[in-house]
Amino acid sequence: MKIILFFSLIAISFSSCQKNIITEEPTPVVLTLATQSTNDVAYGTDPLQKFNLYLPAGRSNATTKVLIVIHAGAWASLDKNDLDWLAVVDTLKKRLPSYAIFNVNYRLASFAGNLFPTQENDIKAAVDFIYSKRNEYGVSDKFVLLGASSGAHLALLQAYKNPLPKIKAVVDLFGPADMVKMYTDPATASPQVITALTFLMNGTPQSNPALYQSSSPINFVDNNTAPTIIFHGGVMDTLVKTSQSVALRDKLIQKAVINQYVNYPTEGHGWVGPNLTDTFDKLVFFLNQNVL
Repeated sequence: MKIILFFSLIAISFSSCQKNIITEEPTPVVLTLATQSTNDVAYGTDPLQKFNLYLPAGRSNATTKVLIVIHAGAWASLDKNDLDWLAVVDTLKKRLPSYAIFNVNYRLASFAGNLFPTQENDIKAAVDFIYSKRNEYGVSDKFVLLGASSGAHLALLQAYKNPLPKIKAVVDLFGPADMVKMYTDPATASPQVITALTFLMNGTPQSNPALYQSSSPINFVDNNTAPTIIFHGGVMDTLVKTSQSVALRDKLIQKAVINQYVNYPTEGHGWVGPNLTDTFDKLVFFLNQNVL
C-alpha cells in the first residue's frame, strides 16, 4: 500500500502543479508537407511503447531539430497524454515552432513487473527508433531531451550514458540525479520514497549496488556531456530534494560542461503561473544558445 500511495502522491503532485538502431547519415531532404500530428506511433511491441509526434511544415533533415519529451510519474504512473492535457506540449510547439516534438511513453513499473531498468531501456529504444526514421520524418540529428521528475531522470540517463545518437542538450525538470542519495538522503516523504525505490530497484543500495550506480546520471558526467539546464523547487519539494540538482550542477561545473541551474525556492515538485512562464522562457533561450 505504501508503494501505491507513493505513486499516487507523484501523480497528484505533478498534475496539481501543472493542471540500437543507428543508420547512415541520410541525404538532406526538404519536405513541403503541412504540419503533421500522429498519435500512438509504436516503437516496440508493448502497448505502452508508443509516442505522439508533431512535425512542423517545411521541415528538413538537414536543419529541423528534435525535442523528445518524457513524462513524470515515479516510473510507474501517468502517461504521455497527460503532458498534452496539461498543455506542456502545446506550449513547446508554440515556443519552438521549428522543432519536431516526440512525446514518449514507456512501460510502467508495477507489481506485475517492468522494474528498472525497463524504463531506461524503453527511452533508449524510442530514441534509437526516431533516429533511424529521421529521413522518413524529415528531421535532423540534433536531438534534445526534456523530462520532468522521473522523466528527467530518464532523459539524463539517455543523454549521459549513450554516445549515439549524440544528444545536443537536456532539459531537467526536478529530476533525480543520484539514486543512492535518493535512498540514503530522501526528501521529506522518506518512507514512501524508500519503499518505492526498494521495489523499483529490486533492493537497496546495499543489496543491489550495481543497479543504483548504473541508474544514477551523475555518475556518467564527463567533458563530453550534453549542455544541461536544470530547474528545481525548494523545500516544498517533498519528493526530490533540491540537493539532487545542486550536486548535478556542481558535477557539470567540475567537468566544464555548459549548464544552467534555476531554483525556485518557494515552489514544490512542479509549479504554475509566472515561474512556469519563466521556465519556458529560460529553456527556450538555453536551447537557442546551445543547439545550433
